[in-house]
Parts: sequence; C-alpha cells; structure tokens
Amino acid sequence: MSVKHNSEIKFKVGLDENKVPEEISWSAKEGGINNEESKAIMISVWDHKKKDTLRMDLWTKDMPVNDMKQFYHQTLISMADSFERATDDQKMSATMRDFCDYFAEKLELK
Repeated sequence: MSVKHNSEIKFKVGLDENKVPEEISWSAKEGGINNEESKAIMISVWDHKKKDTLRMDLWTKDMPVNDMKQFYHQTLISMADSFERATDDQKMSATMRDFCDYFAEKLELK
C-alpha cells in the first residue's frame, strides 16, 4: 500500500509570558477550515511501538468551567461512538454511553 494523498491539520497556540495558552486556532484546508478560533483541544496519538498513548490537552485561560464540563462530556460521547466503530463492541460502547449519561447527570448538564 502506498500513500496516494496527504492531508494536514494545523494548530496554532498563542501563549502568554508564562507559556499559558491565550489563543488557539486551527486549520484543515481540505475540510474548509481556515484559522478557526477554539478554546480547547485534546489530541491523542497512539505510539504502536511502545503501545502507549501520547496526549496533549490545552485550553485557553478564558475557557469557562461550564464549557469545559460540556467539552469533556461531548468528548466522552465521541469516544464511545469511535470505540464502537473501531471495535464493533456494542456492549462496551453502551456501557460507555451509560457512564456519559451519569457524568452529565452529576454535572447537571442535561
């Protein structure tokens, strides 16, 4: 199998004097996204050699706590959906969604 096409996603993080994020923007040319503002990003990369996940979580200092709670909730739901697509494990995906419902209830998101 040979690569026929490359696609690129770029993140730009503006830091203050203490290297704390003040601004985050991202671009994905093929998706029609150019320098869109964001308040938070989570990136996970699988290192197949070490069998380990590398993570980067960033958020701007003006990200409201309630928005952060909603961001985490929606990310957890997305992870359950992705897990089901990747593994076809419907039972565990449903369990993950049950936890998402519990998470939302405890944070009073719904």
